[in-house]
Amino acid sequence: MDWESLKAHIADLVRDPPADYLEVRVEESEVSSLQFRGAQLESIQNSISFGGCVRALSDGGWGFASFNSMEELDERVQQACDLAAVAGKHRGEKVELVPVPVVNEVVAGEILMDPTRIGLAEKVSRFSDYNRQVLEFGEDISSSSVAYGDKKTRLLFFNSDGSSIDQVKLDMAGAIVAIATRGDNTQMGRVSFGSSDDYGVTRDLEEDVAEACRTASRMLDAPAAPGGKYTVIAAPEMAGVFAHEAFGHLSEADDLMENERMRSIMKLGRRFGGQILNIYDTGRTRGARGYLPFDDEGVRTQKTDLIREGVLVGRLHSRQSAAKMGEKPTGNARALSYRFPPICRMRNTCIEPGEATFEDMLKGIDRGLYVITPYGGQTDDEMFTFMAGKSFLIEDGKLGPMVRDVTLAGNVFQTLEQIDMVGSELSCRDSAGGCGKGEQSPLPTSMWAPHIRINEVVVGGER
Repeated sequence: MDWESLKAHIADLVRDPPADYLEVRVEESEVSSLQFRGAQLESIQNSISFGGCVRALSDGGWGFASFNSMEELDERVQQACDLAAVAGKHRGEKVELVPVPVVNEVVAGEILMDPTRIGLAEKVSRFSDYNRQVLEFGEDISSSSVAYGDKKTRLLFFNSDGSSIDQVKLDMAGAIVAIATRGDNTQMGRVSFGSSDDYGVTRDLEEDVAEACRTASRMLDAPAAPGGKYTVIAAPEMAGVFAHEAFGHLSEADDLMENERMRSIMKLGRRFGGQILNIYDTGRTRGARGYLPFDDEGVRTQKTDLIREGVLVGRLHSRQSAAKMGEKPTGNARALSYRFPPICRMRNTCIEPGEATFEDMLKGIDRGLYVITPYGGQTDDEMFTFMAGKSFLIEDGKLGPMVRDVTLAGNVFQTLEQIDMVGSELSCRDSAGGCGKGEQSPLPTSMWAPHIRINEVVVGGER
């Protein structure tokens, strides 16, 4: 493909559009993936995809059209503009985009180890070895699930404001799961990893895989956690999921615009926790799966404080939500691919480290829980329910026996207030999960955190 000729043509199309605003995104992606289930290599893929989209704004109405051939580009520009004009006649509400600096940049991407330079056969060999290690671990291990994928994208962005960005984006992630079974009791241990710049995160995982197998096997003999209220120490992975799922989504301004009740609750300046609590979202952390220099509206990303010393100080914006709420843009408009328009999404959502050690957190806990790995969960506005995997009782200030079937539930705002210690060490290991919102899933995000201690957490379990 003649990229320079393509860029020149797109620049001509957006220069004087029949709309108030016009933007064009074009993507070419190289994708590889593989999946083992048990001893079977269930799927394997290596492909190249190409496509683009046009988004237009006219009289307050949006028009969107996507395409898979550059021969369709001119037609799709006109189609998006026509759709925007029709939508604008019926909207009855003015839409503005907050002004942002014009940028003209080429972002090559600084990649430490490029997965597209690693042959598919070598990838299959590496993960086959991990899979074999799981299946040969011991009699309690009944099966396995091993998945890996990477995607390298060249993305062009042009808009009628005069911005043009040519950037390379990379994402890779995977998980190795050991499944242990005894009768009708099934438990899991896992290793998860991800990066935006280094295939090296897939290497030297043998000890992590062995620990995942040991965890799955030990959990077969672990009793269910007794239900009740506990002081809970959340390990970094669990704390990060809490920050992302329970609070990060509430900070996405496009949803807040449509929810008057939550907008009144999420009022800037309101206190949600103690002075030790600081939460932010950033697109500037190299290597994190949420790293991106520019969002999909061509806005340069930044670190955005959400909670600073316990007080709500910010939220995550697109250009439209920032204009409507009278706030600054944050570079959080993201699209899963050219098939979708950008919406407000998280990048790398972090709880800032504090000063407490793990030993500090254990002190004074007569009855508590140490929850390490998340198994999923759900949120409904400010209410949350999370399931934990590997967990331990805390008895008289010391770690006790392993327990299973731990479910944490509560109100996110009350839970934030109940955080009384924040650990001093930030965990920066990404996982394989992706964020879902609307129909756009899984979007690469990351969530980094230290240990946190939370008082009076409701835990469901065996009573």
